Amino acid sequence: MRSQDADQAEAWMVAVESRDARFDGWITVGVASTGIYCRPSCPTPVRPSRRHMRFFPTPASAQQAGFRACKRCAPDATPGSPEWNRRDDLVARAIRAIDDGMVDRSGVQGLADHLAVSARHLHRLLVSEIGASPVALARARRAKAARILIETTEVSFTDVAFAAGFDSIRQFNDTVRSVFAASPTELRGRRSARTPRGQDWISLRLPFRPPYDADQVLGWLASHAIAGIEEVDGRTYRRSLRLSGGPAVVELTFGDERIDGRFRVSQLTDLQTALHRCRRLLDLDADPRVINETLGVDPVLGPIVGSHPGVRSLGAVDGLDALIRTVVHQQVSVASGRGVLARLVGEYGEPLVDPVGRVGRLFPSASTWASLDADSLGLPKARAATLLRVATALAEERLDLGPSADRGKARRELLAVKGIGPWSASIVTLRALGDPDVLVAGDLALVRSAAALGIAEPLDQAAQRWRPWRSYAMHHLWRQYMIPTTTDETTDETTDERPC
Repeated sequence: MRSQDADQAEAWMVAVESRDARFDGWITVGVASTGIYCRPSCPTPVRPSRRHMRFFPTPASAQQAGFRACKRCAPDATPGSPEWNRRDDLVARAIRAIDDGMVDRSGVQGLADHLAVSARHLHRLLVSEIGASPVALARARRAKAARILIETTEVSFTDVAFAAGFDSIRQFNDTVRSVFAASPTELRGRRSARTPRGQDWISLRLPFRPPYDADQVLGWLASHAIAGIEEVDGRTYRRSLRLSGGPAVVELTFGDERIDGRFRVSQLTDLQTALHRCRRLLDLDADPRVINETLGVDPVLGPIVGSHPGVRSLGAVDGLDALIRTVVHQQVSVASGRGVLARLVGEYGEPLVDPVGRVGRLFPSASTWASLDADSLGLPKARAATLLRVATALAEERLDLGPSADRGKARRELLAVKGIGPWSASIVTLRALGDPDVLVAGDLALVRSAAALGIAEPLDQAAQRWRPWRSYAMHHLWRQYMIPTTTDETTDETTDERPC
């Protein structure tokens, strides 16, 4: 009897032989005879023999094993593996933090300190699990950032090198040649459509695994957009971001089969972070095929999933954004909460020097929220006090809602805050931390939607069938509840959610 690993390898080999794009991003295939790594759907006319195939969980692990990127399929440009967003162990949290640029900002020791482990243990764990060290994963991130800037802009190679996080021009040149088997000049020569030097915007395409329900996503973004920091203009979503290098503005335009992004950042070093946060907001690393295999067989959800197979679980650009919105939306409608937030952003959000469309301010920082007078917020007294408590906890770094946060610990810490109940804690772990298996059982819209669909049993009991994708099941129910209007998930809360 073959082992489970042998069965898995067989499935991967079949995927490569059939050019199955569903496995792109899940695995990276190295070809020992050529020293090249590819995505499974690589269009090369000659398929590698099975004895030459080597499989890796990330491009970084393939690079560390000595393979270089394929020039045909650009394997580093695929959507990321959903595995690292689904899991909440130390390895997954480390990978999410590295993707968000923590190693570039704080070094490996800083990452290890943040995760409360030694740098040596973190190195050993990542190498054992995925075959790549923290340094190798950060190197792959820098190589990807460099390639984007080389191929899409006219920025000088010196600026590209330091913007991507390299310590020297030599390190930049050596890495580009090693990973892509081409010099920076050769890479730049492959593409003709580039943003001329001197223009503010960098244009990029955001890859995802189809199907993608753009109408659902745009409807949710439009219904929750806070005037001043974000807007939906036709098929384009626009918002400001607060990044380490300064303010940024992003524009995301949804086509039938693609999402085109434009990024204006204060420093080029922020580009990858901005891109990563947009991907988390739009849930672009999800794999609908895997999710629908579970939800599609449910007797109630099955027909809905079949009609809308590309529904996504929307995230947030950062933990502060998700947390403040959630507190303000307690016990009020989406429209009412948006109005309050628009007023507060208008009063306390920093103005952009160069507004874009109706986006002219930044969302106030945690320290700004924490410094406000409760009476100036225009909220019920108890809710205003809750907002100040959670903002202070974030400002003082007593609460972690970043990409590497431990979801269980964050939920417990949230519930320990006076005024935060199960509804709020669930919404924050869903939005800020991208938890794919959250159920907001007390949400009135979900209860009504479930009743309308004929679900007689308690919602939390019925939802056990939807694990580990309950967040996506909720979005299907929310979508169904609001048809033909936009999604509205903030409704009356249970009595234990009311601040006491």
